[in-house]
Amino acid sequence: MEAAATTAVQVGSRRAGALDAVRSFRMAAWLGWQIESNWTDPFLFAVYSVIKPVAGAAILVVMYAVITRGDFDSPLFSYILLGNAFYIYVGQIMSGISWAVIEDREHYRTMKYLYIAPIRIPYYLIGRGAARFVTGSVSVAVTLLAGVLFLHLRLVPSAINWPMFLGAWILGVVMLAMLGLLLAGVTLLTANNVYVIGETVAGALYLFSGAIFPLEVLPNWLRPIGFVIPLSYWLELLRRSLLGSVAQAFPTFARLSDGQLFAILGGLTLVFGLASVLTFRYCDFLARERGMIDRISNW
Repeated sequence: MEAAATTAVQVGSRRAGALDAVRSFRMAAWLGWQIESNWTDPFLFAVYSVIKPVAGAAILVVMYAVITRGDFDSPLFSYILLGNAFYIYVGQIMSGISWAVIEDREHYRTMKYLYIAPIRIPYYLIGRGAARFVTGSVSVAVTLLAGVLFLHLRLVPSAINWPMFLGAWILGVVMLAMLGLLLAGVTLLTANNVYVIGETVAGALYLFSGAIFPLEVLPNWLRPIGFVIPLSYWLELLRRSLLGSVAQAFPTFARLSDGQLFAILGGLTLVFGLASVLTFRYCDFLARERGMIDRISNW
Protein backbone atom coordinates (compact mmCIF):
# COMPACT_ATOMS: atom_id res chain seq x y z
CA MET A 1 0.00 0.00 0.00
CA GLU A 2 2.76 2.41 0.93
CA ALA A 3 4.60 1.65 -2.31
CA ALA A 4 1.43 2.24 -4.34
CA ALA A 5 0.79 5.51 -2.54
CA THR A 6 4.39 6.62 -3.16
CA THR A 7 4.08 5.77 -6.85
CA ALA A 8 0.82 7.70 -7.11
CA VAL A 9 2.43 10.73 -5.48
CA GLN A 10 5.37 10.56 -7.88
CA VAL A 11 3.09 10.30 -10.91
CA GLY A 12 1.01 13.21 -9.67
CA SER A 13 4.12 15.27 -9.05
CA ARG A 14 5.43 14.59 -12.57
CA ARG A 15 2.06 15.47 -14.07
CA ALA A 16 1.94 18.70 -12.10
CA GLY A 17 5.49 19.51 -13.19
CA ALA A 18 4.59 18.94 -16.84
CA LEU A 19 1.53 21.17 -16.51
CA ASP A 20 3.66 23.88 -14.89
CA ALA A 21 6.13 23.67 -17.75
CA VAL A 22 3.40 23.94 -20.40
CA ARG A 23 1.74 26.84 -18.58
CA SER A 24 5.06 28.65 -18.19
CA PHE A 25 5.85 28.24 -21.87
CA ARG A 26 2.37 29.24 -23.06
CA MET A 27 2.11 32.39 -20.97
CA ALA A 28 5.68 33.42 -21.80
CA ALA A 29 5.00 32.99 -25.52
CA TRP A 30 1.90 35.19 -25.24
CA LEU A 31 3.85 37.81 -23.27
CA GLY A 32 6.73 37.73 -25.73
CA TRP A 33 4.38 38.33 -28.65
CA GLN A 34 2.79 41.28 -26.88
CA ILE A 35 6.20 42.82 -26.29
CA GLU A 36 7.36 42.21 -29.86
CA SER A 37 4.27 43.61 -31.56
CA ASN A 38 2.87 46.34 -29.32
CA TRP A 39 5.23 49.16 -30.36
CA THR A 40 3.13 50.14 -33.38
CA ASP A 41 -0.16 49.45 -35.19
CA PRO A 42 -0.65 46.05 -36.90
CA PHE A 43 -0.26 47.43 -40.44
CA LEU A 44 3.09 49.08 -39.76
CA PHE A 45 4.28 46.00 -37.89
CA ALA A 46 3.38 43.84 -40.91
CA VAL A 47 5.22 46.21 -43.27
CA TYR A 48 8.27 46.20 -41.00
CA SER A 49 8.21 42.38 -40.81
CA VAL A 50 8.35 42.24 -44.62
CA ILE A 51 10.84 45.03 -45.35
CA LYS A 52 13.42 44.09 -42.70
CA PRO A 53 14.35 40.60 -44.04
CA VAL A 54 14.23 41.76 -47.66
CA ALA A 55 16.57 44.66 -46.89
CA GLY A 56 18.95 42.35 -45.04
CA ALA A 57 19.05 39.86 -47.92
CA ALA A 58 19.42 42.68 -50.46
CA ILE A 59 22.80 43.63 -48.98
CA LEU A 60 24.12 40.13 -49.61
CA VAL A 61 22.54 40.02 -53.07
CA VAL A 62 24.18 43.29 -54.13
CA MET A 63 27.61 42.10 -52.96
CA TYR A 64 27.16 38.81 -54.81
CA ALA A 65 26.00 40.62 -57.98
CA VAL A 66 29.06 42.87 -57.96
CA ILE A 67 31.52 40.02 -57.42
CA THR A 68 29.96 37.58 -59.93
CA ARG A 69 28.62 40.18 -62.38
CA GLY A 70 25.03 39.12 -61.80
CA ASP A 71 25.43 35.37 -62.17
CA PHE A 72 22.26 34.49 -60.27
CA ASP A 73 21.83 31.21 -62.16
CA SER A 74 24.87 29.71 -60.45
CA PRO A 75 24.17 27.04 -57.80
CA LEU A 76 26.43 29.04 -55.50
CA PHE A 77 23.83 31.79 -55.32
CA SER A 78 21.13 29.37 -54.15
CA TYR A 79 23.59 28.01 -51.60
CA ILE A 80 24.28 31.50 -50.24
CA LEU A 81 20.68 32.73 -50.27
CA LEU A 82 19.30 29.69 -48.45
CA GLY A 83 22.04 29.85 -45.84
CA ASN A 84 21.39 33.54 -45.25
CA ALA A 85 17.63 33.03 -45.10
CA PHE A 86 17.59 30.23 -42.54
CA TYR A 87 20.31 31.86 -40.48
CA ILE A 88 17.67 34.42 -39.50
CA TYR A 89 16.45 31.82 -37.01
CA VAL A 90 19.80 31.90 -35.21
CA GLY A 91 19.59 35.58 -34.37
CA GLN A 92 15.88 35.48 -33.59
CA ILE A 93 15.66 32.37 -31.41
CA MET A 94 19.06 32.11 -29.76
CA SER A 95 19.55 35.82 -29.14
CA GLY A 96 15.86 36.29 -28.33
CA ILE A 97 15.96 33.88 -25.39
CA SER A 98 19.02 35.51 -23.86
CA TRP A 99 17.58 38.97 -24.52
CA ALA A 100 14.54 38.06 -22.41
CA VAL A 101 16.82 38.06 -19.36
CA ILE A 102 17.93 41.61 -20.12
CA GLU A 103 14.40 42.87 -20.72
CA ASP A 104 12.92 41.34 -17.59
CA ARG A 105 15.85 42.07 -15.29
CA GLU A 106 16.95 45.53 -16.40
CA HIS A 107 14.27 47.13 -18.55
CA TYR A 108 11.02 46.01 -16.93
CA ARG A 109 12.76 45.01 -13.67
CA THR A 110 10.44 42.07 -13.08
CA MET A 111 12.95 39.21 -12.95
CA LYS A 112 12.89 38.92 -9.15
CA TYR A 113 9.10 38.62 -9.25
CA LEU A 114 9.31 35.89 -11.88
CA TYR A 115 11.59 33.88 -9.60
CA ILE A 116 9.01 33.85 -6.81
CA ALA A 117 6.09 33.18 -9.17
CA PRO A 118 4.81 29.60 -9.71
CA ILE A 119 6.55 29.19 -13.07
CA ARG A 120 9.59 27.32 -14.35
CA ILE A 121 12.22 29.80 -15.47
CA PRO A 122 13.85 27.72 -18.27
CA TYR A 123 10.48 27.07 -19.93
CA TYR A 124 9.53 30.69 -19.40
CA LEU A 125 12.66 31.90 -21.20
CA ILE A 126 12.17 29.46 -24.08
CA GLY A 127 8.56 30.64 -24.30
CA ARG A 128 9.76 34.23 -24.57
CA GLY A 129 11.85 33.13 -27.52
CA ALA A 130 8.77 31.62 -29.21
CA ALA A 131 7.57 35.07 -30.26
CA ARG A 132 10.91 35.68 -31.96
CA PHE A 133 10.48 32.28 -33.65
CA VAL A 134 7.18 33.46 -35.19
CA THR A 135 8.63 36.72 -36.49
CA GLY A 136 11.72 34.85 -37.66
CA SER A 137 9.57 32.39 -39.62
CA VAL A 138 7.86 35.28 -41.38
CA SER A 139 11.26 36.76 -42.25
CA VAL A 140 12.54 33.45 -43.61
CA ALA A 141 9.39 32.94 -45.72
CA VAL A 142 9.57 36.49 -47.12
CA THR A 143 13.25 36.10 -47.98
CA LEU A 144 12.65 32.81 -49.80
CA LEU A 145 9.64 34.21 -51.65
CA ALA A 146 11.64 37.24 -52.80
CA GLY A 147 14.38 34.90 -54.00
CA VAL A 148 11.92 32.83 -56.03
CA LEU A 149 10.08 35.81 -57.55
CA PHE A 150 12.98 38.13 -58.33
CA LEU A 151 16.30 36.27 -58.09
CA HIS A 152 15.74 32.98 -59.94
CA LEU A 153 15.90 30.83 -56.83
CA ARG A 154 14.70 27.44 -58.04
CA LEU A 155 12.41 26.09 -55.34
CA VAL A 156 9.85 23.68 -56.78
CA PRO A 157 7.38 22.51 -54.10
CA SER A 158 6.90 19.12 -55.78
CA ALA A 159 10.66 18.50 -55.83
CA ILE A 160 11.26 19.38 -52.16
CA ASN A 161 11.95 16.50 -49.79
CA TRP A 162 9.35 17.58 -47.23
CA PRO A 163 9.96 14.88 -44.56
CA MET A 164 13.68 15.65 -44.63
CA PHE A 165 13.04 19.40 -44.53
CA LEU A 166 10.56 19.25 -41.63
CA GLY A 167 12.73 16.85 -39.64
CA ALA A 168 15.84 19.01 -40.03
CA TRP A 169 13.89 22.22 -39.42
CA ILE A 170 12.33 20.99 -36.16
CA LEU A 171 15.60 19.53 -34.90
CA GLY A 172 17.35 22.81 -35.69
CA VAL A 173 14.77 24.91 -33.84
CA VAL A 174 15.17 22.71 -30.75
CA MET A 175 18.95 23.03 -31.02
CA LEU A 176 18.76 26.83 -31.25
CA ALA A 177 16.42 26.99 -28.25
CA MET A 178 18.93 25.00 -26.19
CA LEU A 179 21.78 27.27 -27.26
CA GLY A 180 19.62 30.25 -26.35
CA LEU A 181 19.10 28.79 -22.88
CA LEU A 182 22.86 28.46 -22.50
CA LEU A 183 23.33 32.13 -23.42
CA ALA A 184 20.54 33.08 -21.02
CA GLY A 185 22.45 31.41 -18.19
CA VAL A 186 25.61 33.32 -19.06
CA THR A 187 23.58 36.53 -19.27
CA LEU A 188 22.34 36.01 -15.71
CA LEU A 189 25.94 36.28 -14.49
CA THR A 190 26.96 39.18 -16.73
CA ALA A 191 26.59 42.77 -15.62
CA ASN A 192 28.34 45.01 -18.17
CA ASN A 193 27.70 45.12 -21.93
CA VAL A 194 25.36 42.17 -21.48
CA TYR A 195 23.28 43.14 -24.50
CA VAL A 196 26.07 42.19 -26.96
CA ILE A 197 26.30 38.53 -25.94
CA GLY A 198 23.61 37.19 -28.28
CA GLU A 199 24.68 39.29 -31.27
CA THR A 200 28.35 38.43 -30.75
CA VAL A 201 27.75 34.69 -30.65
CA ALA A 202 25.37 34.82 -33.62
CA GLY A 203 27.92 36.81 -35.61
CA ALA A 204 30.71 34.37 -34.83
CA LEU A 205 28.60 31.35 -35.77
CA TYR A 206 27.66 33.11 -39.04
CA LEU A 207 31.31 32.91 -40.01
CA PHE A 208 31.97 29.32 -38.93
CA SER A 209 28.70 27.61 -39.89
CA GLY A 210 29.04 27.83 -43.67
CA ALA A 211 25.98 30.08 -43.91
CA ILE A 212 27.29 32.09 -46.86
CA PHE A 213 30.37 30.18 -48.06
CA PRO A 214 31.74 26.62 -47.83
CA LEU A 215 33.98 25.87 -44.87
CA GLU A 216 36.89 25.23 -47.26
CA VAL A 217 37.22 29.01 -47.61
CA LEU A 218 38.33 29.26 -43.97
CA PRO A 219 41.98 28.81 -42.96
CA ASN A 220 42.89 25.25 -41.99
CA TRP A 221 43.26 26.14 -38.31
CA LEU A 222 39.75 27.67 -38.17
CA ARG A 223 37.94 25.07 -40.25
CA PRO A 224 37.50 22.48 -37.42
CA ILE A 225 35.24 24.92 -35.57
CA GLY A 226 32.67 24.56 -38.33
CA PHE A 227 32.70 20.78 -38.00
CA VAL A 228 31.91 20.74 -34.28
CA ILE A 229 28.93 23.11 -34.26
CA PRO A 230 25.52 21.67 -35.19
CA LEU A 231 24.54 24.69 -37.30
CA SER A 232 26.78 23.55 -40.15
CA TYR A 233 24.98 20.22 -40.50
CA TRP A 234 21.56 21.82 -40.00
CA LEU A 235 22.06 24.27 -42.87
CA GLU A 236 23.41 21.50 -45.10
CA LEU A 237 20.34 19.33 -44.50
CA LEU A 238 17.99 22.23 -45.23
CA ARG A 239 19.82 22.97 -48.48
CA ARG A 240 19.73 19.34 -49.57
CA SER A 241 16.04 18.99 -48.80
CA LEU A 242 15.20 22.11 -50.84
CA LEU A 243 17.73 21.90 -53.69
CA GLY A 244 18.48 18.18 -53.94
CA SER A 245 21.68 17.21 -55.76
CA VAL A 246 22.73 20.83 -56.32
CA ALA A 247 23.48 21.32 -52.63
CA GLN A 248 25.42 18.05 -52.51
CA ALA A 249 27.79 19.36 -55.17
CA PHE A 250 29.52 21.61 -52.64
CA PRO A 251 32.61 19.97 -51.20
CA THR A 252 32.24 20.33 -47.44
CA PHE A 253 29.79 17.51 -46.71
CA ALA A 254 29.58 15.88 -50.14
CA ARG A 255 30.85 12.53 -48.79
CA LEU A 256 28.20 12.35 -46.07
CA SER A 257 24.80 10.84 -46.77
CA ASP A 258 21.57 12.40 -45.57
CA GLY A 259 21.30 9.79 -42.82
CA GLN A 260 24.81 10.49 -41.61
CA LEU A 261 24.10 14.22 -41.51
CA PHE A 262 20.95 13.59 -39.46
CA ALA A 263 22.85 11.33 -37.08
CA ILE A 264 25.59 13.91 -36.55
CA LEU A 265 23.08 16.75 -36.13
CA GLY A 266 21.04 14.71 -33.65
CA GLY A 267 24.11 13.72 -31.66
CA LEU A 268 25.46 17.27 -31.50
CA THR A 269 22.03 18.61 -30.58
CA LEU A 270 21.85 16.13 -27.71
CA VAL A 271 25.35 17.04 -26.51
CA PHE A 272 24.82 20.78 -26.74
CA GLY A 273 21.34 20.45 -25.25
CA LEU A 274 22.66 18.61 -22.19
CA ALA A 275 25.49 21.13 -21.85
CA SER A 276 22.99 23.98 -22.09
CA VAL A 277 20.74 22.59 -19.35
CA LEU A 278 23.64 21.94 -17.01
CA THR A 279 25.18 25.35 -17.73
CA PHE A 280 21.92 27.17 -17.11
CA ARG A 281 21.34 25.33 -13.83
CA TYR A 282 24.84 26.20 -12.64
CA CYS A 283 24.58 29.85 -13.72
CA ASP A 284 21.12 30.11 -12.18
CA PHE A 285 22.47 28.75 -8.90
CA LEU A 286 25.35 31.22 -8.89
CA ALA A 287 23.05 34.12 -9.78
CA ARG A 288 20.82 33.29 -6.81
CA GLU A 289 23.76 32.90 -4.46
CA ARG A 290 25.37 36.17 -5.54
CA GLY A 291 22.17 38.17 -5.54
CA MET A 292 22.31 38.90 -9.27
CA ILE A 293 18.69 38.13 -10.09
CA ASP A 294 17.64 41.76 -9.70
CA ARG A 295 20.98 43.43 -10.51
CA ILE A 296 20.73 46.52 -12.71
CA SER A 297 23.70 47.40 -14.91
CA ASN A 298 22.08 50.39 -16.64
CA TRP A 299 22.45 48.91 -20.09
